[in-house]
Amino acid sequence: MPTGVAIRDVREQLFAAAERVLLRVGPSALTSRAVTDEAGCAKGVLHRHFADFDDFLASLVREHISQLDAHSAELADSAGSGTVADNLTRTLKDLFGPVAVAVVGLVASRDGLRARLRETTPAGLPLLTEATAVLAAYLTAEQARGRIAAEADPDTLAPTLIGTGHLLFADRTGTAPGTETVRRAVIGVLGEAVNNPTDQQTS
Repeated sequence: MPTGVAIRDVREQLFAAAERVLLRVGPSALTSRAVTDEAGCAKGVLHRHFADFDDFLASLVREHISQLDAHSAELADSAGSGTVADNLTRTLKDLFGPVAVAVVGLVASRDGLRARLRETTPAGLPLLTEATAVLAAYLTAEQARGRIAAEADPDTLAPTLIGTGHLLFADRTGTAPGTETVRRAVIGVLGEAVNNPTDQQTS
């Protein structure tokens, strides 16, 4: 097997193992030993592919950040169709899946990890900052189509939506909120920013 493919496969196995540990026991129990035990490999395997454990964790977080491209493309394609509230509700539910919530908790709990991620996320909380940019771009696109009021500020609405979504989904051990709960929160944040009142009705 070519070296590049082998390395990619090892990285993916280690990332998947780390995510399982995060979901099962949370960020505080995530260690290099826990990851390699979960992956069923020697501890040295991780250190052969990453400079140190923080490098591994930073790579894991950046992998999740890169996955936001798919959410961004899907949300951009939805601009002008459906309803703004429904489009944002669906996106928040996708963004705050169990693994993503666990990764956000990991970033929030480790100062060294956040410092490492400053190379690519200079401000804010990595992953949430990039997710905010995805929503801001969508709201700006809807504003250009006249579905969001001209006087509304997408750069204020977007972080408010992300903060609200994070609060709704933050308890990784609890029951995730249902679609209608998330939708009501979205509508509450949008308020009068939606030009057409019927755009906040379920399509």
